[in-house]
Amino acid sequence: MVFIVASLGSYFTNMGMGGWYETLNIPLWTPPGAFIGLVWTIIYILLTFSMILILSKRNIDQFKFIHIKRWFALNLILNLFWSFVFFANQEIFLAIFVAGMLALSVYILIYLVRPVSRWGAIALYPYAIWTTFATILNAIIWTLN
Repeated sequence: MVFIVASLGSYFTNMGMGGWYETLNIPLWTPPGAFIGLVWTIIYILLTFSMILILSKRNIDQFKFIHIKRWFALNLILNLFWSFVFFANQEIFLAIFVAGMLALSVYILIYLVRPVSRWGAIALYPYAIWTTFATILNAIIWTLN
């Protein structure tokens, strides 16, 4: 599932990277594309690791387990939706809200995962930091354009 989201997200990102993204005013401190790609690769690996830790738990309450799985699914949908809204549709303002919801979903995941798997929650910390940063960067790009 994570691989599919990563692949589709990359596809949507490449749709907007052609001419449109290069025309935007972006802050000087915006990370280069290669760095962003590396960060997302690491985040997807850690997200998968976290999901595996949760799925491998044998003594987890079934309701809690289903709840966590639904939040993981929602998170992946928001992740993909942001790439679609920002790059494919070029809707910078709407993308701010999607990015904020994505970041919030990561924080909720950390909260839900922590009682079940400490390491599963810790693996999500870089994702939370990055999505918070990306939301701020998205908002600044909107104000500059």
